[in-house]
Amino acid sequence: MPLKRPNASPAERFGLGLAAIGRPGYITPGRDLDLPADRSVDVMRAHAHRLLDAAYARGVRYLDVARSYGRAEEFLAGWLRARPDVRDVVIGSKWGYSYTAGWRTDAATHEVKDHSLATYERQLSETRALLGTRLDLYQVHSVTPGSPALTDPGLHESLAVLATEGVTIGLSTSGPDQAEAVRAALEITVGGEALFTSVQATYNLMEPSVGPALAEAHAAGCTVIVKEAMANGRLADRYATGPETTALREVAQLAGVPCDAVALAAVAAQPWADIVLSGAATVEQLTSNLSATRVSLVPDQLERLTALAEPAEAYWAHRARLAWT
Repeated sequence: MPLKRPNASPAERFGLGLAAIGRPGYITPGRDLDLPADRSVDVMRAHAHRLLDAAYARGVRYLDVARSYGRAEEFLAGWLRARPDVRDVVIGSKWGYSYTAGWRTDAATHEVKDHSLATYERQLSETRALLGTRLDLYQVHSVTPGSPALTDPGLHESLAVLATEGVTIGLSTSGPDQAEAVRAALEITVGGEALFTSVQATYNLMEPSVGPALAEAHAAGCTVIVKEAMANGRLADRYATGPETTALREVAQLAGVPCDAVALAAVAAQPWADIVLSGAATVEQLTSNLSATRVSLVPDQLERLTALAEPAEAYWAHRARLAWT
């Protein structure tokens, strides 16, 4: 399925990421309020399927998973098998992190990063075993400027082979130097063709530093996917209570919508943003997130919201302190 759809509906500008519901632990706060006390595999699978059903019913057509999101690929594959008539969704996954928490929330290490060719080959086989030909986009997970994914020609050749099979090759980025990683990726070619044609990056009202690089990626023909547009929950009504989010609350109050709708609408208003991911953990959160489709922010409001921006280093230091729960 193509990542970009001509004449996409407002809901098709949004995707659903399964990072928060493919495993029992994640760094978004409030999980004790959002998820069942029983986080067994069967319970979380049923929870994920309900959320996927709700997303599809509301018009969402991009679904985002990763090898490191616990059993997210497995949950999504089971949902697809049970709904053979669902053929109009786009599936993106990622490789480069391995899930190591053993289905625990108190594990010392939840995921391990490795961008080697060997890990790519192993994880592609694992992804294919679950998603088969339904895989539309395969991304290197959480690339930073020092990643071998930007410098390993053998890996690049292998990724280019996957591209010939009809799978879009992309990368996601993290950290205060996302812009450098995005720009480096845009320079990589194999056989005279750009290797990476999709970029997924963290961009939100608190961390907009990668914006200019994403605009460049879009202009170069890449699909741009935004993750963590809610700043790991910091821009939701439940947590947007301090002086640093005053502008967000004021704009939301005037618009008559919750803070999350404004935060997501502000990202969707960027002309280079093709897909904005919701990381909702409940149907209620998803419904609230998708109310962003009804929000049209004027330039004065968008300018007012720039007051929320933090230095990139401070934002990522805060994120690194978030606890897995």
